[in-house]
Amino acid sequence: MVIKLTEQEGKTLLDIARTSISRKLNTVVKDEKNKKAYEKSKNTIFYEKRGIFVTLHKNGSLRGCIGTLEPVETIIEGVKNNAINAAFKDTRFSPVKKDELSQIDIEISILTKPEKLEYTDHNDLLSKLKPYIHGIIIKKNNHKATFLPQVWSQLSDAKEFLSHLCQKAGLVSNEWKNGNLEIMTYQVQDFNEK
Repeated sequence: MVIKLTEQEGKTLLDIARTSISRKLNTVVKDEKNKKAYEKSKNTIFYEKRGIFVTLHKNGSLRGCIGTLEPVETIIEGVKNNAINAAFKDTRFSPVKKDELSQIDIEISILTKPEKLEYTDHNDLLSKLKPYIHGIIIKKNNHKATFLPQVWSQLSDAKEFLSHLCQKAGLVSNEWKNGNLEIMTYQVQDFNEK
């Protein structure tokens, strides 16, 4: 089930993510806004366990993205930890520097629990996917990858979406046509600073 946080709760989580990164960079200004964000974080819904991804964008381009698919942490802990990990531990990028933090927009995705998608063949798979709604996880042996639902805005064709996802997992791009992938879907509620 998709969690329904209010826009204000989402803004609080974005403030907490930015503050977590700022603290790591030793740039936090002890202001009333940060204090209020942490006071609002005492909201009980933030202590529900969910999968969380934090994505950083700089000038419209990806600058870091780290998360957990399974509900292993509370929303608040997932936001704090994944904000820091996206900023400093995404191996595709160098760690975020103090002077670029003001150019970075933060996006938070709160996931539903992934559910296995049963399908008979590649045509059945294509018919069951819901573009812009489903985030997709693929698994085969020790290969695994996911795309958040937001990726549909860049790869709106389901065949192209699945092909890129297979490549991300280290598989050949048409592996999804063979019908031997384990596929799971999830939905998100997302908030961003834009």
